Amino acid sequence: MNVEQANDFIAKNHRGVLATIKRDGRPQLSNVAYALDTDGRIKISVTRDRAKTRNLRRDPRASIAIQGDNWYEYLVVEATAEVEEGPQALADLRRIYEMIAGKPHPNWSEFDQAMIEEGRVLLALTIERVYPLA
Repeated sequence: MNVEQANDFIAKNHRGVLATIKRDGRPQLSNVAYALDTDGRIKISVTRDRAKTRNLRRDPRASIAIQGDNWYEYLVVEATAEVEEGPQALADLRRIYEMIAGKPHPNWSEFDQAMIEEGRVLLALTIERVYPLA
């Protein structure tokens, strides 16, 4: 797998296991849905109060294991994370939802309200290394 194939693999899949670093140094693992955004970063919708969000605010190093269609088809991405929030967040959350779901939400007003009530933000993972590349 070369870099272009790796990017295609990341883009076509939307499920992974995100690893962050807990305060005591142990890994914290979370099953997540993600999308590879047009800026080349992996985006994940999370809430402000989740362990993964707190961990990444303290230490932005992250890895995500992306599973393919069969057990032996996978890719690990090492990345640096940023938390994206603010006035643009709702539009970004909508776009990422559509990328993952493959279609618009049936009621954007309800979606927006849920995102606000849940305290949703986006994790933006800047890809630094991928493996295996064989």
